[in-house]
Amino acid sequence: MMGLMPSEETREKTHPTVRSSAAPEAREPGGTSTRAWTTRLLVLGIVLSALNLRPAITSLGALLEEVRDGLGMSGSVAGLLTSVPPLCFAVFGVMAPRLARRFGAGAVVCAGMAAIAAGLAIRPYAGGTAGFLAASALALMGIAVSNVLMPVIVKHWFPDRVGSMTGLYSMALALGTALAAAVTVPLTDALGGSWQSGLGLWAGLAVAAVVPWLPFVRGRGAGTAAAAPGERTGVEAGPGKRAGGPETGPGERSRATETGPERAGGSETRLGNQTVSPQADGDRPARDRPARDRPARDRQTRDRQTPASAPAGSAAGEAPRLRITRSRTAWALAVFFGLQATAAYITMGWMAQIFRDAGVPAGTAGLLLAVTMVMGVPLAFVIPRLATRLPHQGPIVLALGVCGLAGYAGLYLAPAAGAWAWALLLGVANCAFPLALTMVGMRARSGPGVAQLSAFAQSTGYLISIPGPLLVGVLYQHSGGWGLPIALMSALMIPQMAVGFLAGRDRTVEDEAGR
Repeated sequence: MMGLMPSEETREKTHPTVRSSAAPEAREPGGTSTRAWTTRLLVLGIVLSALNLRPAITSLGALLEEVRDGLGMSGSVAGLLTSVPPLCFAVFGVMAPRLARRFGAGAVVCAGMAAIAAGLAIRPYAGGTAGFLAASALALMGIAVSNVLMPVIVKHWFPDRVGSMTGLYSMALALGTALAAAVTVPLTDALGGSWQSGLGLWAGLAVAAVVPWLPFVRGRGAGTAAAAPGERTGVEAGPGKRAGGPETGPGERSRATETGPERAGGSETRLGNQTVSPQADGDRPARDRPARDRPARDRQTRDRQTPASAPAGSAAGEAPRLRITRSRTAWALAVFFGLQATAAYITMGWMAQIFRDAGVPAGTAGLLLAVTMVMGVPLAFVIPRLATRLPHQGPIVLALGVCGLAGYAGLYLAPAAGAWAWALLLGVANCAFPLALTMVGMRARSGPGVAQLSAFAQSTGYLISIPGPLLVGVLYQHSGGWGLPIALMSALMIPQMAVGFLAGRDRTVEDEAGR
């Protein structure tokens, strides 16, 4: 979504009246109906998957006191428990691109949802702290691979709608987070007061998320085809051939790579199984656009100029791996991701307990946590769209950081008296997560670049975030209050704002890693 202005040759090729050999694709038997339903099914799968990426964590936060009593956990062990999510995300998230190249992104996400369902169903009844941690790790493994692949899937299938689709995905994620925080305690009471039932019921939502991905798992070939629809529209490949596929010779492969519609901005782009004109989304040549729209639109044009490889990593779409560690922007984004994850997991794991220790009833504390999480529903849609329209996302980072500092100050000074205000402010600050996801899509030009940056930023970031929740538990147990933990949270917000500002600069990892 970033790069140089398209050339006049590219603009001519992207004009909707130019059809090339992609046109026969649109006339495949039953193609229109199949393409439409495939796209709808993909959107449904993304939304249901996003709904499942946080209930495993926030449902536990709402019942942490009951779980601690039931399993005999100390504050330090509970802190370790709240550090398991980022640990699993770091360890398993780095495996996601390799798994996607081997089995297909759809198959990996489908397996991830199945792992979430199994882990959530097993952990309340595993017996003992060790079994609880092991089952939680299984569910978090599924969350980890899905976390990494979602930006890749969005970038590939919806290259002109990265902001909108990231917003939809983030909105669903925030809704699932808030829903688990709000209703876990009431549902537990309705089911007889057993915390095991309150935690286990969320496995049903994960089972529902498996279903939309099943059509994308029909063998390696189907998974690759589903993941890389844009590769079948290469101009030089001709009907019935995929650019760079088995039927394409070396010369054709080179020409398809250089002038295929997604790299050279060809006349049509595949979104799911739909074939759409690049200008159907309202794109116009750069010289005809309003000045305020140019930065985001120019980045979108550059996305089309570089074919996003299949999330499945098919041979046709593979590109040389970047030396991602040479990119300062990648490191800034990884540290930003890690610090915002630290704040998020401290909030999800401990905020309800902070309110309960201040005298707030358990049900109300769960609702306050839900309010914090539900703030991400509208803002997760607005912030990515705003971010894609700005050449520099630093001001958004700073605004979110100020809200976080104000919320922490309120928790320290008057946790019960201003509880609703602090919950709202911390909810706004937590929207650094959809902003980080959006910047992952904006800081790389190609699908392979996004896959590498997403895996690096999330895995490194989650490694950085591991000590935070654990340290909060240790400080809480040894100090006997929340003064020191809240001071730690406030102190971490300062570097988060600094590195986020650097990560928001209009640069790409491909440019920096190639130096």
